[in-house]
Formats: sequence, structure tokens, C-alpha cells
Amino acid sequence: MEIGRRKFLTSSVAAAAGSMLMIETNAMEKTKFKKGKGLEFSFFPYELKLRHTFTVAGNSRTTTPVVLTQMKFDGKTGYGEASMPPYLGESHESVLKFLNGLNLSQFNDPFRMDEILDYVDKAAPGNTAAKACVDIALHDLCGKLTGYPWYRMWGLTPEKAPDTSFTIGIDSAEVVRQKTKEAVGFKILKVKLGRENDKEMIETIRSVTDVPICADVNQGWKDKTFALDMIHWLKEKGVVFIEQPMPRENIDMNAWLTERSPIPVMADEAIQRLVDVKKIAGAYSGINVKLMKCTGLHEGYKMVVLAKSLGMKVMIGCMTETSCAVTAAAQLSPLADWADLDGNLLISNDPFEGIKIVDGQVTIPDRPGIGVIKLKS
Repeated sequence: MEIGRRKFLTSSVAAAAGSMLMIETNAMEKTKFKKGKGLEFSFFPYELKLRHTFTVAGNSRTTTPVVLTQMKFDGKTGYGEASMPPYLGESHESVLKFLNGLNLSQFNDPFRMDEILDYVDKAAPGNTAAKACVDIALHDLCGKLTGYPWYRMWGLTPEKAPDTSFTIGIDSAEVVRQKTKEAVGFKILKVKLGRENDKEMIETIRSVTDVPICADVNQGWKDKTFALDMIHWLKEKGVVFIEQPMPRENIDMNAWLTERSPIPVMADEAIQRLVDVKKIAGAYSGINVKLMKCTGLHEGYKMVVLAKSLGMKVMIGCMTETSCAVTAAAQLSPLADWADLDGNLLISNDPFEGIKIVDGQVTIPDRPGIGVIKLKS
């Protein structure tokens, strides 16, 4: 049985926006597909190899485990990804166990996203990266079935995507200089802080370039007075905002710091899913939305809308990921004040082609779905 004239709606969080957003009705009306035996879903583990040892306040690593997914329906294939950096608490084993427990073949209409993703979310608590790889593949599939990229279905203007930062992890002065030189062409750098060499990190970068910097402390500072003094010093060095300066559980200290900070203070570890946005409003200037933390594009979009309605800044970030997940996140970037979408640039074995960085700016592929192409192995 062939179905046409299909209209596809997505919620924009009624509490935040007070309305529903209709997604590119004309595009969806052209969509026709046959109801078959249901969604075909497959997945396999993969190990990302980092170009440099990646060090943050709490750990170092040279690889990142991911799980790559495929979702097929009516002759189209959508791609997804789960990336599992250490602090998320997920692993190849946990993601594969979660995905093996799903039965997506029961769904024979991929456009019923609310129903499908509600089923996935309720399958088990946590497992946000595992859920994100289903969400991303589903979005890619539905976009390909319509023939349109997701930024267009959300009504966004790709030219409004911001510049992305390039991340420099904690390292020796020699390696930091090398990484900074490799970042030529980027108009903003993201620097990892939170150890005893914070000032050395900044001074080393400033010996190479004067481009703006954003600093990510990854909860590394424990004293609010020290943190405030550091923020004032960082502002003098051209730092434009700071991420998660203090432990996420210390919401009062973070609020105290945000109130006095001369630059925006962004929540990262303190924000994960939609329910967290209102909880931390007022304690931070804005939020960093990452698909691996919020279960994917469906909820990530709602988080952005809610945060903006509350007057908060928005950053679209990523983990160390392939171009699959990074390009999916880029679909949201025209809504963001800042972007940190360089995760695919930090690896040496990317199996996808997708997002491009042109003169430092996020450039979203004008291709259906999330816009990635699977490279031949």
C-alpha cells in the first residue's frame, strides 16, 4: 500500500515556544513510501584513532570507542553513531547490549518519530549515546526519504551557522604550539584547562596566535574565588567565554561565579537532557548541547528552543566522533551562538564524508538527511 501526501510535524517544546513547528510541509507531501516489514537496523563497534593524545582535566586517551549504525527502509539507508568518551560511562559492551534489546522492526512508518524514540528512550534508563545512534540514523533515513536536509526541514538558514572552535587539549608547551599552528584558518580556539598549568597553556597559545579563545575547564576548578580571579585574567588574554569551570554538583558556586563573571559561563557536564535546562537556568549563561548526552537531534532541538526562550546562550558541541555524528549536530548549528564541531578533525580514521569547515565556519552539506556519505573501506 502506497502512502502519499504525508505531513510531518515536530514538537518545539510547548512550554518553551508555546507552539508546534511544521517541518517543510511541501517537501513531506512529496514523500511516498511503501509500508514494509518494518525498519531494518544494524550496528557494529568501531574504534576511533586520535591524531594526538587527548588530555582534559580528568583523563587522557588516544582512542575513542564508537558504535556505527544503519537503518534501512524503502530502499534508503540512514546512518547513525554512538560515541563513548570515558565520562559518559558507556562502552562498546553497554551500547551493543542496549541495541540488541531493541525491536525496531515493529515500526513500519519511520516518520512516527515520537513513537519510535519514546520506545527507545523507555527501553532502559541512561544509555544516552546508544539512544543517540538510533535517533541520528532515523533522522538521516527520514531526510533521505523526503529528499531534504534536516536544517531545511527545521526552516534554518545554513549561512547563519557560526564559526567552529578547534580544540587544543592539555599538553606540553611544545605540543600545544604544534597543535595551535595546525589550527591555522580557525577563527576561534577551544583550550582545555583545569590542571596546574592553565596559565602556561594560554601563554603558549598566545605566543603563536591572537585569535579569540574559549576555555573549557571540565569541572577542574574547586574554589570559586580562584575561579573568578582566573576568569578575569583569561578575559585579559582574549578568552570570550568559559565552559564548566567548577564541579556540576556545586550549582550555588557556579551561580555565584556566573553572576560575577565578566564573560559568559557555559554549562557542559551540568547539562545533559531537556529536563536539566530549567534546573540550571540562572546558574549559567548558557548550555552546550551534545547529541551523545541528550539522546540525539529530536531532544537536542527541543533543548535549544527552550534555552533560547529562557534567554540563555547556546553552544552546539560534540565528542570525538566521526563525520556522521558531527554533521548531524551541525544541522542545529544555525540556531547556536557558538559551535564546537571539530570532533571529526581530531581523528585519523573517519569512515564518512560530511561537514566542512570553510574559513573557520561550519558548512553544512546540502544533501538529504544529515548530509553524510559513507566512504568505501
